[in-house]
Amino acid sequence: DGIVLAADNRITYGGDSGVAYIANTREKVSKITDNSLVTIAGVASDADKTIRQIRAEIRLKELKSKKKVKIRELAYLFVNIVYHQIRTPSIIPSITHFLLAGHDEEGSHLYDIGPAGDIHEVKTYEATGAPFESLGIFDVEYNKEMTIEEGIKLARKVFESTKGRQPGVGDGWDVYVIKDNSIEKVSGQKVVSQLVDKE
Repeated sequence: DGIVLAADNRITYGGDSGVAYIANTREKVSKITDNSLVTIAGVASDADKTIRQIRAEIRLKELKSKKKVKIRELAYLFVNIVYHQIRTPSIIPSITHFLLAGHDEEGSHLYDIGPAGDIHEVKTYEATGAPFESLGIFDVEYNKEMTIEEGIKLARKVFESTKGRQPGVGDGWDVYVIKDNSIEKVSGQKVVSQLVDKE
């Protein structure tokens, strides 16, 4: 039917042993074109810069060609930019990871664009940046025939199961559905913590 794209809202600073501390919250899903979205991981400023550059490049390409860019073309534009950035000498390496989801005349597509500039078209839940703690749930409950509604329920279950176990996941989440040249945000929630009196 389409693609369910979900991401949490926690921003963290990394240390030698993993997550050092929680820095802030933000939405990690960004619109690239009218029919594509991308999730981000890695260095936030570099990811934002890459997205701005991609949007500008796509706008120029579409103005010149007078055609809508295909999702595959968009994915390989991401790859070229990420490949160049990670290999540009810098005191702070540009490490970014994207999941690109979109729909065009060829159907729905999901691409995993790794920090080294590698690319993989995702056909199942594999290689989608899901925390290790969630993989057992996917192994048991995912099937390629599931409906959009079942996919949304599975995404919620994965978030609920990992937000208390994985320090890099939490604070809230956003869920989008991409299908038939339409993008819909179907859920956006935040986690609220509060102090209560002890019994």
